[in-house]
Amino acid sequence: MALSAYESLPTRFRLAVGDVIVRVEDFPDEETEREMELESPFDLMGLYRGVSIDRKSVSDLPREPDMIFLYRRPLLDYWCETGEDLPRLIRHVMIHEIGHHFGLSDADMEAIEREAAG
Repeated sequence: MALSAYESLPTRFRLAVGDVIVRVEDFPDEETEREMELESPFDLMGLYRGVSIDRKSVSDLPREPDMIFLYRRPLLDYWCETGEDLPRLIRHVMIHEIGHHFGLSDADMEAIEREAAG
């Protein structure tokens, strides 16, 4: 479903993502839970780890690769609680996390989501 969500993104947006790695994990790890001060691992459906493009510089030292995490169990739990369309929910979270990679505003992300929904 994550791959389908990615493939449903507008081509120009998808191609600009570049080498960002998308990983699907059951839950955030303990370090992320502490960093984000989560009350429960179910509180986080997705996360971008990296330096957004608008904050990168050619003089930056190489770091870990930029990554997007989609957390399967929180996504499924939210889907069960709300009845929201699961592929749409996954696409929404993916667009939001990719938006952090680009340093986009919420309005920009909403416009991309409308375009992706076709």
